[in-house]
Amino acid sequence: MTRPPKTVRYRPRAFGFAVIAVLSAVLLQGCTRSDDAPASNMAAAREAKKERKELRDNIKKIEPFFKPMAKPEAFDWLASHNEPGQTFEEYLDADPVKPTKERRTIYVLPLGTFSPQQKKIVDISAGYIEVFYGLSIKMLPPQPIKRPLRLKDSRRNPYTKVEQIRTGYILDEVLRPMLAADAAALIAFTPEDLFPDASMAYVFGQASLENRVGVWSLARLDDNADYDTFLRRTLKIGSHETGHMFSMRHCTKYECLMSGTNHLGETDRRPIDACPECTAKICWISNADQASRYQKLATFCRKNGMIKEADEFDRKAAAVNAG
Repeated sequence: MTRPPKTVRYRPRAFGFAVIAVLSAVLLQGCTRSDDAPASNMAAAREAKKERKELRDNIKKIEPFFKPMAKPEAFDWLASHNEPGQTFEEYLDADPVKPTKERRTIYVLPLGTFSPQQKKIVDISAGYIEVFYGLSIKMLPPQPIKRPLRLKDSRRNPYTKVEQIRTGYILDEVLRPMLAADAAALIAFTPEDLFPDASMAYVFGQASLENRVGVWSLARLDDNADYDTFLRRTLKIGSHETGHMFSMRHCTKYECLMSGTNHLGETDRRPIDACPECTAKICWISNADQASRYQKLATFCRKNGMIKEADEFDRKAAAVNAG
């Protein structure tokens, strides 16, 4: 299978906003040590087999909560991207990037100057990612973008007249030197508008899976949006893009958090939760109990005013516990 490039871009189409990108890198996991005791290996294999069976069984239990992917509208992601999707079994077979015992923390860096509303949304989004992936989140102190920038790292958008920052500068010169040894990933949220190179008008974000760093922009997510819509968009994008950093491909089977979107209207139609197949992937990489995870998500959503989503997470927990 041809391996995709090791950088992910979240780029706009000419007709609208593109929010999500195609997964990029697959890194090989280490092999079992040769000096492991055979009995220990067999016990671990039995436990892994049992865990996978439970996750497979749960796929059917929560399937009724998700809509099958409909025929794409004219400007939707799948109208212009021919993607096969990725089942739970295909994910397991792909040797995905996953957290390790030594790397189980997601670091979040607020980069730039935020309004009070933007700061609140970043804080809530970081908390949601923590519960969603079952990994520790560590918020780093806010950091300004140091100016003046070099000519190649900054430009003024010819249409909006707004200054834009080159994503490569943030990834390579700001984030990579900060990457901690225990980091599963380092994610920067910024209010700055971003561009990757001269060929594109802007991007919502870009990630280097090989280096475990990524940057996402809030600059356009509040377009024609009230607070609740702005919050949900940020939750979806932050959680979706973190999934890419753990080798999760776009979902094409269901209307899913991991489905690709080409514009904000399509993003608004997606749920804030992952479908049955993608949830199995998340629980596998995090070793999370699926019902307990849903209950934690329900508590988080209720605390942050998302009552409809909280009630649905409770119903999913009950469905997993039934039978």
